[in-house]
Amino acid sequence: MENLLFINACVRGERSRTRKLARRFLEAYQAKHPDNTITERNLCDERLQPQYPEILDERDALWNAGRLDQPMFEPARQFAAADRIVVAAPFWDLSFPAILKIYLERISVADITFGYDERGAMKGLCRASKLLLITTRGGRYAGTPLEMATPTMKALCVMYGIPEFQCLDAEGLDDVRQDRAALLAAAERRADALAEVF
Repeated sequence: MENLLFINACVRGERSRTRKLARRFLEAYQAKHPDNTITERNLCDERLQPQYPEILDERDALWNAGRLDQPMFEPARQFAAADRIVVAAPFWDLSFPAILKIYLERISVADITFGYDERGAMKGLCRASKLLLITTRGGRYAGTPLEMATPTMKALCVMYGIPEFQCLDAEGLDDVRQDRAALLAAAERRADALAEVF
């Protein structure tokens, strides 16, 4: 049995198109892999705080004391232990909502999600073999310099030692010239296919 960690950064909740696409993928994944568990982390519910000076000071003190078992590091420990990871985040301001950036800062902890070898080179410590980013965009930005979510998540996969990165997206959803329902339906079909092999 494997554990899939679902990071939900869909700020609009049930109204979110990204959340709808993620739900379709997760339902298809669970149907294909009934013995696996899905653990959801809803970042809106958690109200994580940015790394203000006092929070960073506490984090540094705990890390320097080797107290990586403390609650502050629980998100990083959970992320590092997951077998598969799915991140659902809409395309906002060229990347993704700030709550996801705050979470990524929280889990980027040396000796939990990444470390360094004897030559000082960074090495990933995460167990997951795959990370999937699920996103929706109002316009068409994939593969352009204006789309920075995918490169960021790809780079973090290298940092965390996650060998395979994939992106499931739906684009052009705010373009009134497009059949938006058809675009989302096509993305849902891709979600079904991807769930079989993820």
